[in-house]
Amino acid sequence: MESKPYETSQSTASEMGTAPKSVTINTDQAGTMIKIPAQNPTSEQVQEWLEPVATFLSSLPDQVGSFVSDYQKPLITILLLLSGVVTVKVVLAVLDAINDIPLLSPVFELVGIIYSGWFVYRYLLKASTRQELSKDFTAIRGQVLGNKES
Repeated sequence: MESKPYETSQSTASEMGTAPKSVTINTDQAGTMIKIPAQNPTSEQVQEWLEPVATFLSSLPDQVGSFVSDYQKPLITILLLLSGVVTVKVVLAVLDAINDIPLLSPVFELVGIIYSGWFVYRYLLKASTRQELSKDFTAIRGQVLGNKES
């Protein structure tokens, strides 16, 4: 490549109060540019990075197993609470979706009122039917709690 002269324009030179100059730029030489050699990691450097990672990953199942065995009851409690929250949110979302369907909400309210009326008539109006309900409730409670009081 050839060197090309660089000349300042007359207006720029007169504004600066100097005479026009001719500057030559040599494009054959790199000048003060520093070339940084690309460093490719050697297999030893890669091995230094991979060894701690492999050690950690190989010990991970043992660490997780010991953590779960040490904290089994609290983990089960937390999982049950989280699953309960998720279940409640899903049930509320389904009920909200059902409630948005026209005429379905009033039908469900009517069914609830009718069933409540039947329950009061069947079990709560007479003393004998109240005793029957109490016996049924005691039997169910005994089955759930494990008592033999049925």
